[in-house]
Amino acid sequence: MTAHTAPALYQNWQQLRAEQVGVRARDAAARLGVSEAELTASRLGTDAVRLRPDWAALLPALGELGYIMALTRNEHCVHERKGFYRDVTVMGSGQMGLVVSADIDLRLFLSGWASVFAVDEATTRGPQRSIQVFDRQGLAVHKVYLTAKSEEAAWAPLVERFRAEEQTAELDLQPLPEAKAARADDDIDAAAMRSEWSQLQDTHHFFALLKRHDVARTQALRLAGHEWAEPLATVELIKVIEEAGKREVPIMVFVGNKHCIQIHSGTVSNLRWMDTWFNVLDPEFNLHLKTTGITELWRVRKPSADGIITSYEGFDAEGELVIQLFGARKPGISERDDWRALAESAPTLIG
Repeated sequence: MTAHTAPALYQNWQQLRAEQVGVRARDAAARLGVSEAELTASRLGTDAVRLRPDWAALLPALGELGYIMALTRNEHCVHERKGFYRDVTVMGSGQMGLVVSADIDLRLFLSGWASVFAVDEATTRGPQRSIQVFDRQGLAVHKVYLTAKSEEAAWAPLVERFRAEEQTAELDLQPLPEAKAARADDDIDAAAMRSEWSQLQDTHHFFALLKRHDVARTQALRLAGHEWAEPLATVELIKVIEEAGKREVPIMVFVGNKHCIQIHSGTVSNLRWMDTWFNVLDPEFNLHLKTTGITELWRVRKPSADGIITSYEGFDAEGELVIQLFGARKPGISERDDWRALAESAPTLIG
């Protein structure tokens, strides 16, 4: 998109909004045939400001906004968590970042972050202010919204401090790299993979195991054997969340995309269906899961220095991880017995 075409795109978007009240930016972008980043850039000079992508400085500065709502999503699931941006770390290389406060818990893969905007939109409920980050394909990576409890006075100084020198709508968007074809099962040394799996000491080392064996995630689950991974009926995903809510079992809910993972730790209580969407609507945590997007569900067990760690992992038709569930725990502490009993209660699809 060029600066010349931005006004026309903005006009088309406003027409669409008038015709379809309440249409989300992500959906509007798809209907207009552009990326959400392009749609957001078309707002420059109206209600958006382009910011400098200085992640090492910007991310800690978000703490100045006080009590905010952090939003991370993928194609089928939206994760919203309220709290404070504290304990922010950007690694020396600038490729990785962490937010590990009690409420906002993020894993940030900053090498894929590309553009960032501050949006100050007038709504019927008053101004809606947000910081919105996009990747090189123009997909939303992560957003931070001010709430009624935020430090409103910190907004304008923060935006001014990080305002990009050139307020251009031009984005250097790049096509998504072609996905690598999965190797044939027979080409995988499944026995060696299972042996390494059995010796894991940290669940965070699982991705490295997949990389070493050049194996796709769902492929690894298929080849792992029932000791480590079992397929479940997809309905069991909602059942385990509902049962965790009833029993007040605290869980960890991981939702992410290629460049950001957001985690909620705690109980869930206000659970609601809206058409095919399953929702958690608690005061500090909201989850919106399009259940038709989950086509595979696995119960996964990984050994660690703290014992076996059990998770539910839901995937879409492309093999992309949509959501993960664990029992709430901290490093150095064994898995909760109540979570393990709940997670192990679902029957496997095979045998």
